[in-house]
Amino acid sequence: MKRFFIALLACTLIFGYCDVQAQSNNKGKAKTSQSSKDKKSKKGKKGKNSKKNEPTVQLTQLPYNSNDCIFAIPLSVDQTFGPTTAPQGAGRIMEVMADRRHPNLPEFEHNVVWYKFTVPYNGKLDIAVTQINPADDYDMLVYKYTDVYFSNHIQCNKVLPVAINMAKVDSANLVKPKKKEITPTGDAKADRQAKAELLKQQRQDQAKAAAMGTIGMYHEAEDIMLTKADTKTHIRSIDVRKNEVYYIMLDNATTNGSGHSIKVTIHVEAFEVPVTFYDPKARKNVDVNLTILEKNTNNRVIVQNEHFRGGRVKFVPGFNYTLYAKRDGYFSIFYDFSSDRFKEDTLLRMKLYRAERGTVYPISDIYFEDEYKLLPESDSILMNYVQMFKNHPDVTFTIKGWVKTYDVDREHDQLVSLERAKSVKEFFVKNGIPEENIKTSGMTPTDIKRAATAAFDTKKENENEFVKVQLIITGMSAKENP
Repeated sequence: MKRFFIALLACTLIFGYCDVQAQSNNKGKAKTSQSSKDKKSKKGKKGKNSKKNEPTVQLTQLPYNSNDCIFAIPLSVDQTFGPTTAPQGAGRIMEVMADRRHPNLPEFEHNVVWYKFTVPYNGKLDIAVTQINPADDYDMLVYKYTDVYFSNHIQCNKVLPVAINMAKVDSANLVKPKKKEITPTGDAKADRQAKAELLKQQRQDQAKAAAMGTIGMYHEAEDIMLTKADTKTHIRSIDVRKNEVYYIMLDNATTNGSGHSIKVTIHVEAFEVPVTFYDPKARKNVDVNLTILEKNTNNRVIVQNEHFRGGRVKFVPGFNYTLYAKRDGYFSIFYDFSSDRFKEDTLLRMKLYRAERGTVYPISDIYFEDEYKLLPESDSILMNYVQMFKNHPDVTFTIKGWVKTYDVDREHDQLVSLERAKSVKEFFVKNGIPEENIKTSGMTPTDIKRAATAAFDTKKENENEFVKVQLIITGMSAKENP
C-alpha cells in the first residue's frame, strides 16, 4: 500500500510539471501571437497613414427605383453625372427583352439604370460612359420618347431603340499604349519643336479619350450598331433636334460590377475656349463660384461649379450667355455676352477685382470730347464697372480724373481732371449707381508734377496706356454700416 501511494505521488508531480510547462509554452505562444498581431496592426496603421493623403472619390448614389424606365434619372446636357454606385438588379419591371423579331436586344436585363434628357439645340448626339472598372460589360440602348405610353410600348417592343451598343469588352483594348518618344536628330531647335508637337498631340488624344469615355456614342465613330459579336467601344452619333426627349438604358451584365460616369453632349461646330478668372493685384488666376446660363435655351445651366479653377467651356455660335462669378473678398461678376465674340477672342479671361478699401481700378480706354465730355464710345467699358457696383450697392468709391500734362497750366489741368471725374460720375448715376456712393476729385499739384515728369520720359509713357480716370474704393455706405 505504501508503494502505491508513493507511485501515485510521483505521477501527480510529473503531470503537474508537464501542465506548468504547457501553460508557460502557451503563454509564450500567446505573447508571440499578440506581438505578431501588434506588428500587423502597426503595419496596417502605417499603410492607412500612407494612403491618408490619397484623394477619395465620392460616389453618387443611384436611386433604388432608377432601374425602371418610368423613374429615369434626368441628365443635364454638357454636365457629367457620377461617378455612381453600381447599378443593382433589373427593377420591378423587365422592360427590355429580346424576341424572335428583335434578336439584337439583351436577352434580359441584368443591372440596369435609366437616364433621360431633353435636347437643347440641333446637332449630333454624343454619349460618353466612363466605367470605373473598364472590364465591366456595359450595354447601352438609346430610345426616343414617343408619348405617355412610352414605357409600356418598350415592354412590348413596339418602341425600339434608335441606337444599340452591346459590344463585349475587348481585353486587348484595356492595355495602355506605350508613350511615344521622339528620336533626337541633333538639331536642338527641331527637337524642341518635335517635342512640343508630340506634347500637343498627346493632350489632344487625352481630351478626345475623356470626351469619348470607355463606351458610348461618338460623332467620329463608324458603326451604326454594335452587337455581342463586336469588340469595339463606340457607335456613330445620331442627328437630334431641339426639344426632343431621349432615354438611355445602361445595363451592366457583370456580376458584382462597378459604377460609372455619364455625360451627354450635342456635337456642333462650337467654340470651346478656356475660361479663367484673374486677380490683377495678386497677378494670378483664382477659383470662383461660377454659373453660366445659356439664354437661347431658356437659361439652361451649362456650368455650375462652386470651385471653378479654369477650364474649357463650349459655346454655341450665335447663342447668348449670362455669366455670374463670385468669391469672398471680391466684386461679383455679372456678365452678358454673345458667343460671336469668340470669332476673334481665343479665351475668356475675366478680371476679378478686390472689394477692399484702397483698391484702385485704373481706366484708360475711354474717350472725351472737348477734354472732359464723355463720348458714347466709352459706354461699353464703363458699363462693366457699373454692373460691378450694382452687384455691391453697399460699396462707396471715389472717381479721380487724370490728364496728360507738362505742368504748363496747373490750374487748367486740375479743372479738366475734376470735370472728367464728374462726367464719369454722371454716367454711373444715370445707369443706376446711388449718387451718395460716389465722390469725385481731380489731380493735386503733386500729381501734376509727377505726371509731367513721366510725360517727358518717352520710354515710360505710352499714349494708349494713359490713365483717364481711377476708381478708388473708400469703404461701405453709411446705410449699410451705421
